[in-house]
Amino acid sequence: MTGTSGQAGPGFRHVLYPYDGQHAFVAGALAYIEEALRGGAVVLLAVDEPKEELLRAELPGSGAAGRVTFLDTATVGRNPGRMIPAWQAWIAERSADGSPVHAIGESRWSGRTEGETAELRYHEWLLNMAFARSPMWWLLCPYDTTTFGEEELALARRCHPLVLRDGLPEEGPDYGEEPFAFDALPAPQDGGNELTFGFGDLPAVREAVTSCAARHGMKGARLRELLIVCTEVASNSLRYGGGGGTLRMWGEEAAGGTVMICEFHDSGYLSDPLVGRIRPRPDQLGGRGMWLVQQLCDLVQIRSDPGTGTTVRLHMAVD
Repeated sequence: MTGTSGQAGPGFRHVLYPYDGQHAFVAGALAYIEEALRGGAVVLLAVDEPKEELLRAELPGSGAAGRVTFLDTATVGRNPGRMIPAWQAWIAERSADGSPVHAIGESRWSGRTEGETAELRYHEWLLNMAFARSPMWWLLCPYDTTTFGEEELALARRCHPLVLRDGLPEEGPDYGEEPFAFDALPAPQDGGNELTFGFGDLPAVREAVTSCAARHGMKGARLRELLIVCTEVASNSLRYGGGGGTLRMWGEEAAGGTVMICEFHDSGYLSDPLVGRIRPRPDQLGGRGMWLVQQLCDLVQIRSDPGTGTTVRLHMAVD
């Protein structure tokens, strides 16, 4: 892994690490960690539980003591929209003494839904923007070539400016800074219930959401959280989306149970791709609404275009 920690200079180094199976992952990860430690870096590891056990068994106890931290990505939840502020918090906490930071972040664990996988690709593309002016830190993103097909790897290469080859980070020839190419949002499973709303209709929005959610078994604190995020997004449509919008609601069956989905569409345009993904400052006057939406929802999908308007699709598990 020679060269991964030796390059000086400010900024974010976002590196794709294609590897061939479990043994290759452990060998490559250990080499990356050991060189980072030799360079005086702190190391943050966000991997799934089986890989964590493998790395813990192989890490040298004395050299890694106090310098290697395993991060519990379960605390972030399944929503990729929470991951950028989580990295910001982790880095700030572990590098308070000015130490360089090297990390391994594996977010593509099994069990992800198709929608979550698509939003993870967007998250990886947004990382380059979110940390463009940050102090130097490395993020190595492992992709198992025995699990992911060539099409998936090609999409990953477009989100990573650097690719690890033979232990060295090289400029990724497929990385592009053009606007992200979103997947189209799939149609509702059951057609959904629809409501057109305008000024003065927020009570009607909440009533419609409550009625639809109750039919799918949502109640209590979960329903209250859904009403909070739906009120916030509907209010944004009234404020910034032309004075109104359209709400569609439906339930979908997933591996973990029923998911309630509320989709808002209006004629406005969201120009900030990082909306809701950066923790608001204590002295900040606005910008807390979409942050709260990302924190409460299991998945948030936003599609915005100056010509066709903005669609915000909120996913929340019933249980």
